[in-house]
Amino acid sequence: WRQIYEDAQAYEANFPIPFDNVTQIQRLCILKAFRPDTIIKAARNFISAELGEQFISPSTFDLPLSFKESTPAIPLVFILPGSDPMASLMSFAEQKQKADTISLISLGQGQGVLAEKAIEEAKKNGTWVVLQNCHLAPSWMPKLEKICEYLESKAGKETTHITFRLWLTTYPSSDFPVSILQNSVKMTNEPPQGIKSTLLVSYKMAPIADTKNFFAKNLMPKEFKTLLFGLCFLHAIIQERRNFGPLGWNIHYDFNQTDLRISVKQLNLFLNSYSQIPFKALHYLIAECNYGGRITDDRDRRIMHALMQDYFSSKIFFNNYKFGGLEQYTVPDLGQYEDYIHFINKMPNKQEAELFGFHPNAEITRDLKETDQLCSSLLLVSGSNISKGSGSDGETQESKLVSICKEISSKLPKRFDTEIAQVKYPVSYSNSMNTVLLQEIERYNALIKVISTSLTQIEDALKGKIVMSEQIEKVCASILLGLVPDMWKKKSYPSLKPLASYISDLVERLHYFQSWIDKGPPKIQWLSGFFFTQSFLTGILQNFARKYTIAIDHLTFDFEFLQEPTNIQELQQSFEKPKEGSYIYGLYLEGCRWDFDEKKLGESFPKILYSTAPIIWLKPCEIGKESNFKHYKCPVYKTSERRGILSTTGHSTNFIMNIHLATDVEEAHWIKRGVALLCQLSDLSLIHISEPTRQAEISYAVFCLKKKKITST
Repeated sequence: WRQIYEDAQAYEANFPIPFDNVTQIQRLCILKAFRPDTIIKAARNFISAELGEQFISPSTFDLPLSFKESTPAIPLVFILPGSDPMASLMSFAEQKQKADTISLISLGQGQGVLAEKAIEEAKKNGTWVVLQNCHLAPSWMPKLEKICEYLESKAGKETTHITFRLWLTTYPSSDFPVSILQNSVKMTNEPPQGIKSTLLVSYKMAPIADTKNFFAKNLMPKEFKTLLFGLCFLHAIIQERRNFGPLGWNIHYDFNQTDLRISVKQLNLFLNSYSQIPFKALHYLIAECNYGGRITDDRDRRIMHALMQDYFSSKIFFNNYKFGGLEQYTVPDLGQYEDYIHFINKMPNKQEAELFGFHPNAEITRDLKETDQLCSSLLLVSGSNISKGSGSDGETQESKLVSICKEISSKLPKRFDTEIAQVKYPVSYSNSMNTVLLQEIERYNALIKVISTSLTQIEDALKGKIVMSEQIEKVCASILLGLVPDMWKKKSYPSLKPLASYISDLVERLHYFQSWIDKGPPKIQWLSGFFFTQSFLTGILQNFARKYTIAIDHLTFDFEFLQEPTNIQELQQSFEKPKEGSYIYGLYLEGCRWDFDEKKLGESFPKILYSTAPIIWLKPCEIGKESNFKHYKCPVYKTSERRGILSTTGHSTNFIMNIHLATDVEEAHWIKRGVALLCQLSDLSLIHISEPTRQAEISYAVFCLKKKKITST
């Protein structure tokens, strides 16, 4: 088992006796507990063995074939995201001699009237209409549905020209009419996977593929061809980093070939116009306008600038320059167009995580993300109707729901007594922490009320005392799937944990604040336990500002890093409360680790995706008087998802603050690593891949297999 645990190809390894003859589905069950990062590859093997190889081989994008299946009454729908279909569509329109008469309309506010007029004219003349971004016009979708219904009717078929076609593009949206989806030709143009494939697609697109009029016509051929290769490589890196989730980009941006195409044209124009390479202007156009125009998160913007320095700067003209420091990825010698295609074809099919700037552990993070997406999709598809029959162990869904509700109710403490808290911790000018505490317990009381009320309503509805409303039925469905209900999330702090972990975390938070009320403020504050973390941080600064009569907007934090927060209860006793600021714990480092001996950032250990951050002393000080040391400005997030809603401050609602972490390497190294501090993890038992937890999961899997409870597993 140890050998399989360490094996990169664990999904193909032979299991020890007596599990050497398990079925494919049993094999998936064991791997889910043992090596969850291999599930996608194991699932491919399962599908191939049970259904056939054709179900795992992606089909090529064939626009002419899709067109043959359409009629004037059957729309053609491009499902986004994917590679921009417009270039392929316009090229196909030229082949069909429709390019000059095609009507392109990007839907949005006020565009519905223009779309209706264009469709009416095209029906008479037999031309094509392309309605882009249907998901941006939800109010006009019912009208589009009626238009399509008329096209299918007898009167519509008689009055519509035989060469008329209606093309639509849309992201998945609940507002898009189901009837159109059912009666349409649906297509998606999947973007190429991997650096090699993306580079080939880039070099075969216009204008790069125009060897006579573009590729070989620049006045600075060496500089142009070298920077062009670097730009295409940068585009591939940007695309592939999205597969790594928040490590790559906080937000999944829709970068596409259009961004590359305009950047390539600008590169050609600038090199033809200047005697020296205007890197500053090119960096601004590419990183801030073309690609950067899509970027809304400041942390993502600095990633973009860090990547530009590696793939599109004067560095790539150095002798033997290697992308990502890897021997296989060098800058090709000056040559003809065919030489570059040949050079790309010789590249490896698989890329190491280091090429994208990541630690090798990032591949595990990516695989776990894909496994989580697969399992979440399977849960949604399976449904959770409480009227369904009994499960594999004979327990009905209804009785299971009752037992879960009772278990949660038994664990949940009573609401905080705000009157006692107000007496013990009255509002004080010199101590803002009293106000912070009172605000926190009010927020938690509101959450407890929603949870306890909904659990009581579920029990009453199952007993027939009240009618089960649609809202309560949704809560039941979520509980049976092991998910936190949306009703609770509206009153909850941000969390990605499954239901069981969420309840345990909530109970721990409530005990923490009850201990604060009973025994006084803790000497080391649990930063992750606060409902609204910013109020706690503001309280620290406010106390300092009032004590020394300094404007709070002239203050910031300085940082001192102490020991590892093990045996926190003992540390609470041994620590003395700081004169200024506060000690905090409860943070996790993603993308690296903290070297407690050297007191600086270090590379992660193999297969350890998250590591505990040290106890940090937050010391208020005036701006400009912080400690001066080589550091990485590390963002702190509430959850591992990192992205949130853009607030009025210009920051994501998931973002808390920046903490300066000591380092002996350049800051860009950790920026490309995607290093961040997190207040909480999605699920500790899954992420840490800790030995005791994994052994417990394996034991449970073996137990279920012996009892033949495969469904439960």
